Amino acid sequence: MSTRRLWWLSRMELILFWRNRTAVVSALLLPVATVLLYATISDRTGSGLSANAFLLTGVIGLILMFVVYYNLVTTYVARRDELVLKRLRAGEARDVEILIAGAAPAVVVALAQCAIAVAVGSLAFDLPTPVNPVLLLGGVAGGIVVFALLAAASTAFTRNVEFAQISTLPVMSVCLAGSGTAFPLEIMPDALAQVLRLVPLSPVVELVRLGWVGGADGADFTGSLALAGRPLAILAAWIVVSTVAMRRWFRWEPRR
Repeated sequence: MSTRRLWWLSRMELILFWRNRTAVVSALLLPVATVLLYATISDRTGSGLSANAFLLTGVIGLILMFVVYYNLVTTYVARRDELVLKRLRAGEARDVEILIAGAAPAVVVALAQCAIAVAVGSLAFDLPTPVNPVLLLGGVAGGIVVFALLAAASTAFTRNVEFAQISTLPVMSVCLAGSGTAFPLEIMPDALAQVLRLVPLSPVVELVRLGWVGGADGADFTGSLALAGRPLAILAAWIVVSTVAMRRWFRWEPRR
């Protein structure tokens, strides 16, 4: 992989992203709007976390869904339909460089918003500084990888940019409703909660909560590590599954 080539491809994608007002608005405002909606419909008393902790740790899950997953589906589809991917692939750029460069704007915006969420939570909402930054960063990084790969795989079912609003609904609906981002899994029947902990966003949210506030039990650094085994294993499994799905279904040019 050429660092110089990846830099210039990523720079090009960042310029195109900031020129696309629709993409910028959806990346910056939709997570905030969704958080405000959730704040009005759930008291979050069943999670074991304070309302502020539940809300602000859930923000990171929303950022990954809207900024990374949804925006990358539209980006990859737009580049595919405009034959940009095909032209880039005909040059010196390797496939992995093209895909990483395409994801660069979404990743940069997502990381910035996650950093702002942690800063705001710590300074303005009486949340502690992260008790285990390693788990917090690992959850965010793993979530970015999973949803970037799932976005690439989802382009196979997305005919055009406009259709992305429909093709992304299954993944977004399941993840947002079933990951404990909108409603605590603890208030659901145990059998259902165990199943929902397997959806792609669930291990990310769990790792973020363990890394930031120590989870529902307020565990310290060592305690949070002891609780992280299951969500780490689930997240690793989703990385493998999403990689296989991307390699099998991603197309570099429109089907005729």
